[in-house]
Amino acid sequence: MAGSVDATKGLPSHPERATLEGKNKFLGFWFFLGGETIMFATFFGTYLGLRNGVGNGPASTDLFTLPLVFLMTMLLLTSSMTSVFAMFAMKKNKFKQMMTWMIITVVLGLAFLGLEIYEFQHYVHDYEFGFTTSAFSSAFYTLVGLHGAHVLFGLGWITLLIIRNFRAGITLTNAPKFYVASLYWHFIDVVWVFIFTVVYLMGVGGY
Repeated sequence: MAGSVDATKGLPSHPERATLEGKNKFLGFWFFLGGETIMFATFFGTYLGLRNGVGNGPASTDLFTLPLVFLMTMLLLTSSMTSVFAMFAMKKNKFKQMMTWMIITVVLGLAFLGLEIYEFQHYVHDYEFGFTTSAFSSAFYTLVGLHGAHVLFGLGWITLLIIRNFRAGITLTNAPKFYVASLYWHFIDVVWVFIFTVVYLMGVGGY
């Protein structure tokens, strides 16, 4: 049963939804994700409509190289997996193990963000591909940059949870917070999979 208590651990088997507050956080988060999904869908639609408006600037086939983007993708997908491991540890009341996996998630996320910043600098300095170069560049930086901002927000969120609860152990109060942050991180990863496909794979293929 979802609300059953493991007597050896002193916590319900699903501490993230064992209280009304936890259930409300979970429900509110899905409403929030609905709005985020609509927003990203709008930006994807805008990008698809403007991606051929290159003007005098470079096109996607001139810019994108898959090795770097593939590495970024692997980092982010691996970070999603480590956050899953963290939630498994939380449900088993293994606090140190959960915190270790969450810290690894943050490190992988930072590595992804660092590579994305490097990618942007490379485009600007080597190809003079700035935000105002063309309609394509504006749409690209807006969509990918919006995702990057979400990654940065997620990293800040998880980091603050780690710092604030570093010695607290797993409780019915902080378990929902870690769980919702993990769900948010998965959402970021799913959005990146769409970006990888729609922006980079289609861009390299010239579609």
